[in-house]
Amino acid sequence: MARENPGWGYTRIRGALENLGYSVGRNTIKRVLLENGVDPAGMRGTTWATFLRAHWGAIAATDLFTVEVVTWRGLVRYFVIFVIDLKTRRVAISGIARSPDGVWMSQIARNLTDFEDGFLREARFLIHDRDPLFTREFRRTLKRSGVRPVKLPARSPNLNAHAERFVGSIKSECLAQIIPLGERHLRRAVREYVEHYHHERNHQGIGNQLIDPDADLRSRRGAVACRRRLGGTLNYYCRAA
Repeated sequence: MARENPGWGYTRIRGALENLGYSVGRNTIKRVLLENGVDPAGMRGTTWATFLRAHWGAIAATDLFTVEVVTWRGLVRYFVIFVIDLKTRRVAISGIARSPDGVWMSQIARNLTDFEDGFLREARFLIHDRDPLFTREFRRTLKRSGVRPVKLPARSPNLNAHAERFVGSIKSECLAQIIPLGERHLRRAVREYVEHYHHERNHQGIGNQLIDPDADLRSRRGAVACRRRLGGTLNYYCRAA
């Protein structure tokens, strides 16, 4: 009870226990909590899981990953920045650049918070790590549009698990299976994977369902067909309409 309700003091916990038929002294509750490392009310912070549940539907996360691309000058490292809605798992690729800087990131923030079609126009929180590219101006632009940036502690990938999972998925299922030949090929591969991710890939985090399935998917009775992307790197099986 104490861990799930940071504001509950010993007397409040005693009353809740009495509701369940347990008569426990206040000092006993205090001793038990201290022995188990639970701080008194007012000193217990809200857990990360509680924060996520309380704001589910208003939280997005962002991250960057790198891809080695073959060019006529040799291997070139490109940076890809994306944003993921934690509730729906929808993803938007915000930008791809060879040498991102603060100016580029500020423009990304403006695009994301555009009042007409910005991916973050309904979000209230944006989780990000301590990458230097998430500059002060980037965070200030978010705040001006009503989105509160939440900077995570150092070396805490588990706190941005949904974004980390997307990075692992796009790399293992797509980018590790092909050799991007130039920026155009990289952009096409990323675009094709995101389409596959939204419409053709089942997600365990949402009950092993598709994010955006075809409306008449289950009612089709035609022959089974395979929809291939990137030469068969990404496959999706469905019934023909």
